[in-house]
Amino acid sequence: MENILSGIRVLDFGRYIAGPYCATVLADFGAEVIRIEKIDGSEDRFVTPLTEDQTGDGGLFQQMGQNKLGITLNPMKEEGREVVRRLVKTADVVVANLPIETLQAMGLDYESLKAIKEDIILTHASVFGDEGPYKNRVGFDGLGQAMSGIMHMSGKDGEPRKLYGPWVDFTTALMGALGTMAALQHRDKTGEGQLVGTSLYGSAILIGSVTLMEQAMLQLNRVGTANRGQGAGPADTFQTKDGWVLVQSLGRPLFERWTKLIGEDHWLSDPRFQTDQQRGDHNHIISERMAKWCAERTTKEAIAAMDEVRLPCGPVMTPQEVLEDPQLAAMGLLKKVAYPGFEGGVPLTELPIKMSKTDTSIKHRAPTLGEHTDVIMRELGYSDEEIADLRSRRVV
Repeated sequence: MENILSGIRVLDFGRYIAGPYCATVLADFGAEVIRIEKIDGSEDRFVTPLTEDQTGDGGLFQQMGQNKLGITLNPMKEEGREVVRRLVKTADVVVANLPIETLQAMGLDYESLKAIKEDIILTHASVFGDEGPYKNRVGFDGLGQAMSGIMHMSGKDGEPRKLYGPWVDFTTALMGALGTMAALQHRDKTGEGQLVGTSLYGSAILIGSVTLMEQAMLQLNRVGTANRGQGAGPADTFQTKDGWVLVQSLGRPLFERWTKLIGEDHWLSDPRFQTDQQRGDHNHIISERMAKWCAERTTKEAIAAMDEVRLPCGPVMTPQEVLEDPQLAAMGLLKKVAYPGFEGGVPLTELPIKMSKTDTSIKHRAPTLGEHTDVIMRELGYSDEEIADLRSRRVV
């Protein structure tokens, strides 16, 4: 299969997720991505260790680094800046989610890059964007969750709750990849590069937009109800004899299926439950009834009965149960990829986009520390002697 971004070179100066996964998506679509990191390995290389002794390259890096080449470089040294200049001249895109002051110090801000290559595209992810009173603040995924209203709405009994998975980071990464692809198309049409800006805060605001809209218009001042929905019902998690299930009902037809499930059609004529919002406003009553129904059954029995009436539901799974689930295997979402020091390979998640004419699969593992430094430096015109000298002085 032809890869849509074949021939595009991306320099990945990102850290953790928002920048690196943006570059990973571009690599999955065929771009040549070069991961540039610190001489001794950047911090994100060691997150989530996968060995019992807690050493070696971590799971986060292996997921973010697949399909990439890797070099080490210190761009704060003048010789390192020259390497950056040579790299940028060969590149189409630079991806970075570092603070703007750091980008300027490294010569990676848009104006500096544009001076090197006129049509370069810089995709820059930050916490709060490059404007406003918070523009210089640093932070991670959780800050977006906390400051968007979503942690408040996910809480219960006044205690806010953060989602364990870094969805703000991944959303920002995907926004960055989308913006980059649009910028590449713009460049193809006009010859112009541009700055693509994304932020954790912006991504979180997007996800919480409907709740913010409701608050702005109606000032309801909602409080969190954990897993229980506030705009429909039944919408909650319920304990069974041997586990938990999630049920999500939205719209009158699904509510009718629920009444059929429990054999009580009187709910349909009750004035408290005529619209989704009315059902959401009284969802504690619906949840109490559904909790009783689920408590009388095993998880398997409850899901089988709900599937029979086509009511959306699913078991609340542990990570081990997810790994053993037949749907995961059927969709081929995990791929065992060989990596030095890990017998049998490491299960990485494929890009969950499947295309009939474009190959988006994992092609090769993440690079070991500095694995491709010599090859790329030679390509940039450095001799073996020069590379050895730069290495001795910890420039590369």
